[in-house]
Amino acid sequence: MKAAVAPTQQIQRLLDQQKGECFICQRPIDPAVDSIEVDHIIPRARGGKDDENNYAATHEHCNRTKSDSDLRVARCLAKYEQIKEKCSAEDPKRPHLGDFLAEFGGGKFFPNVSQTEKVLTLSLADKGLPSTKHVVFKDKLSGFDYVFLTLPIEYLHHDDRINPRAVGGRIRGLLNEFLSGKPQLHVSLAWGVIEQGRLELKVFDGQHKAVAQMLLGVRELPIRLFINPDLKVLLEANTNAGTSLRQVAFDQATQRYLGSQLYWEKIDEYRGATNKPQDDLSFSEQDLLNFLRGERREVMKYILDDARIGIIHHPENKLKDFVEFSGKEGEKPLSYSTIEKTAFSLFINKKPLSLPLSYRLEISENPRQLEKEQVVKLLNVLAERIYIGKYDFDLGSNKLEERLRKGDVIPEAHLRAVRLSREEVLYNVLRYVRDLVKQYFLMQGRVIEDSELFEQKFPEELWGLLTKLMHNISNLPVWVNKQLSGSVFGGKQDHDYWKIIFETGRDRSGQAVLAKPLNLKDLIT
Repeated sequence: MKAAVAPTQQIQRLLDQQKGECFICQRPIDPAVDSIEVDHIIPRARGGKDDENNYAATHEHCNRTKSDSDLRVARCLAKYEQIKEKCSAEDPKRPHLGDFLAEFGGGKFFPNVSQTEKVLTLSLADKGLPSTKHVVFKDKLSGFDYVFLTLPIEYLHHDDRINPRAVGGRIRGLLNEFLSGKPQLHVSLAWGVIEQGRLELKVFDGQHKAVAQMLLGVRELPIRLFINPDLKVLLEANTNAGTSLRQVAFDQATQRYLGSQLYWEKIDEYRGATNKPQDDLSFSEQDLLNFLRGERREVMKYILDDARIGIIHHPENKLKDFVEFSGKEGEKPLSYSTIEKTAFSLFINKKPLSLPLSYRLEISENPRQLEKEQVVKLLNVLAERIYIGKYDFDLGSNKLEERLRKGDVIPEAHLRAVRLSREEVLYNVLRYVRDLVKQYFLMQGRVIEDSELFEQKFPEELWGLLTKLMHNISNLPVWVNKQLSGSVFGGKQDHDYWKIIFETGRDRSGQAVLAKPLNLKDLIT
């Protein structure tokens, strides 16, 4: 809402409440000079109310360039950028936790302590707080003593040796999580050395969670504190966690599965609130989003997760055997991420459907169901034409081009399968699938949005054309041209690289890659 349409009295009231500062950048607003906008603090799409208690005054340029629609998140991100700008020029590994502690008044004091075998007593006299006692536990693997504490940030310091990484883009997601009322699931880790009754305490893990909470105004943080540990052991353990062990909570496919489960929980929630029977599907995805409008973004993600899982784990999906779900280890040619960024990106409708979930479900013509079934059928065409009986799991795909350049004998069918599995290649191959489907329906007099193509029932004639298309593309000589191993296939390329090759026959440097540009009409004859 622009200031020009808001009453002057309202702007003045908001500025008085905000102490004359912009809600986002927290710098002064001069009504005589600055262009001012009034906006919702919590967006209406996330359940924010349309009244003055949910309004804030901002600089026009701050509101127009804000990093998030929720002004609370935008304000935190603006503060993050201010600190980053101040620190990163001096050291690219900053800002780190220590910079944020300094900004918010943390890292000032060290507590006085005493320890018996089972109890650690802390005195926080600098803050005028009473002494506290904490149970000392023994880590059965390392033998380290540890306690769980909640400490004011004034007593927290950053260990930039064990954890030198900068605080980066994960902050936005954590801010949204914490603002939506979700708890911190893993406490930060710290070590402390007791010398002459004084505890030198430094945090070495969980800095993103700590920073997100400080940006939101939290002044006390929970930590697990190792007492007098071997710092070399902690350094090695923390390094291994971020490198060789690759400790990630859930891989992408697992996240999609959990999202699918949450989707059906939201459906049950809707049924309960609207007094519908447990098996009722007479409502649409749009109805569900309207009902859960404060969670719209999350629920839409769950809807898409359910579609993805319904495809990739479909009992008739023949391509599934060639997909690596926990990354790309080299045994299988495709990573799950590649499937998401190609087939799912191009063929799953990302908009909520307004037809009931039960619409034509009994005759397999429900749009979302058709989408799933037909994407599975397309993936099966890929599997049959490129992978089944052709890809050698013993040879794998890891460093295949390097092995080829060293003189290893690679069967052409296997080489073709690996090269067609590259994300940038497969994406452009599937663009021709999309264009063929679109042109087919245009010839039938039907104009269909790209996002809805796979929600239309494909006649057998179209499936025959798609099969011929995949046959002809997969048989192009480029996929088995070993002379291109060090150039065209020498490293990962972006999507446009292969778009240019398909459209011109040459790469960006002018090197001939195809005998001639690809033509859709030629590819189906």
